[in-house]
Amino acid sequence: MKVLGISAFYHDSAAALVIDGKICAAAQEERFNRIKHYAGFPASSIEFVLKSGKVKLEELDYIAFYDKPFLKFERLLETYLAFAPRGFSSFAKSMPVWMKDKLFQKKKIESEFQKLHPHIDWNTKLLFVEHHHSHAASAFFPSPFNEAAVLTMDGVGEWATTSLAIGSGNQLDITKEIHFPHSLGLLYSAFTYHSGFKVNSGEYKLMGLAPYGQPRFVDAIYKHLVDVKDDGTYRLNLRYFDYCTGLRMTNSAFDEVFEGPPRLPESPLTQREMDLAASVQVVTEEIVTKLARSIAQETGLENLCLAGGVALNCVANGKVWKDGSFKKIWIQPAAGDAGGALGAALSVYHQFCGGVRKVLPADSMQGGYLGPQYAENDIAERLRRVGANFVQMTDDELILRTVDSLCKESAIGWFQGRMEFGPRALGGRSIIADPRSPKMQKILNLKVKYRESFRPFAPSVLAENVSEWFDFSGDSPYMLMVANLKEDKKRQMTQDEESRWGIDKLNVVRSEIPAVTHIDYSARIQTVHRETNPLYHRLLSAFNSKTGCPVLINTSFNVRGEPIVCTPEDGFRCFMGTDLDVLVIGNCFMQKADQNPDLKKQYQDQFSLD
Repeated sequence: MKVLGISAFYHDSAAALVIDGKICAAAQEERFNRIKHYAGFPASSIEFVLKSGKVKLEELDYIAFYDKPFLKFERLLETYLAFAPRGFSSFAKSMPVWMKDKLFQKKKIESEFQKLHPHIDWNTKLLFVEHHHSHAASAFFPSPFNEAAVLTMDGVGEWATTSLAIGSGNQLDITKEIHFPHSLGLLYSAFTYHSGFKVNSGEYKLMGLAPYGQPRFVDAIYKHLVDVKDDGTYRLNLRYFDYCTGLRMTNSAFDEVFEGPPRLPESPLTQREMDLAASVQVVTEEIVTKLARSIAQETGLENLCLAGGVALNCVANGKVWKDGSFKKIWIQPAAGDAGGALGAALSVYHQFCGGVRKVLPADSMQGGYLGPQYAENDIAERLRRVGANFVQMTDDELILRTVDSLCKESAIGWFQGRMEFGPRALGGRSIIADPRSPKMQKILNLKVKYRESFRPFAPSVLAENVSEWFDFSGDSPYMLMVANLKEDKKRQMTQDEESRWGIDKLNVVRSEIPAVTHIDYSARIQTVHRETNPLYHRLLSAFNSKTGCPVLINTSFNVRGEPIVCTPEDGFRCFMGTDLDVLVIGNCFMQKADQNPDLKKQYQDQFSLD
């Protein structure tokens, strides 16, 4: 049984291939066309996953779409009618688009597949799965649990914004939902918008900004914006939001409560934005933790799966783990809409077709490494064509040379094996560096990533050593848990350092690994396992042997506004357009000093700011 899953036409379009229940390949379209958060039809992703699985289009049994467009149209229409005559201008702008494209999305999808293969009756192969069911399926079916509760939280699907599903074996049933316009994801996005960041893109920036602020608006959020019950269910006061009727998230009533209008994008950050971020982060953590507690009490289940865009809030995830309501937690690494493609395919295979589910001890995501990979001779040929000067090495030589470069405070592009599925680089398409360097965070942010200086970097840590360095004894292979540094790894602060506020806290050395220690002593952890990424595990082990530190900085291999690199050519362009010192692609080792200076380019201006 061969099932292709696709997500498209909102943001982060993607494709995934499932064969007899096994996840064979998955990728986001942005990685191929180099347009971040691309929402169009994922033609290149489809081509890749089919080629990876050695499947022809005509051999597909079903195509699963992650969403039900008619239900979404119903929600849009009912919302405008409920708020009429407010929002007429927005209604007038959106209706032609919906009538032309979105309402008849099935025909649009069929026509796209007709372009790929005109002699197949695609109508008989195309199935639609509800948005939150796709999310829940993406979390439960690949999880290591035979039975689990599944909590899905996002902006909105068709109607659902928060849902509880119960998974058992190859069955998954949604039992409770909170419906639009009441949405935890949209509440967080409203503060993203008000803080001057892009909705559906900048939420992770808001999370990173939160520790710089004081949560002085928490009471105001509870008083004016959201009513939260003891079980975590909630309702928003729509007087303060415009997302139902307008083309913006917040309004003048929101401005009045939160001390002014939205910050202009790219303008200087003030203490207000930091405090807004800190406040909505606290509220989000409290709601998610209450939801998890009530679900555990109600269901009696010991395992929890998380999906939806809110599940990418790794700080909230860490609070749920620490709260201890569930013994084990598993989070879909592509928790946003891209993962819906995978969930739709898995739902069709297991529930529509009755396919048997095989539960694996870790999970069935293969470490998230589900994208393209390149043979060594192909890498070398591609690099020669773009003018790269490189040395090919054995694995042993490559590890030794890379560790030596790390110890010299080099910033290194690390391109190995299959590309990751989801927003996090996990050692396949990563920029790595020595976390012990007090200047590395600033170097990477300003000279390599070309992004805001406040944004933290994550540590990759050997799974067997994680509890020695962090207050965390669980597993976080997909960089979706935040935990605090161990007390004995922290540095005692001076009185002057303790008294600093906001961004002034940024350059204070506060631990043995300052480059990955956020200002509140937290870190977004990736536990690295020998079984899923043996080469990266080996690199960390060699670095540990030489330095006594089993941790590396790991950030995605790209610059701000650019999708993570996919091909060797992408990697070399990014290398030559930034201040990266070393590039390692497969067994090809390159130093910036050895490259033709004519190949250097102004790189950061090629991509729209996210």
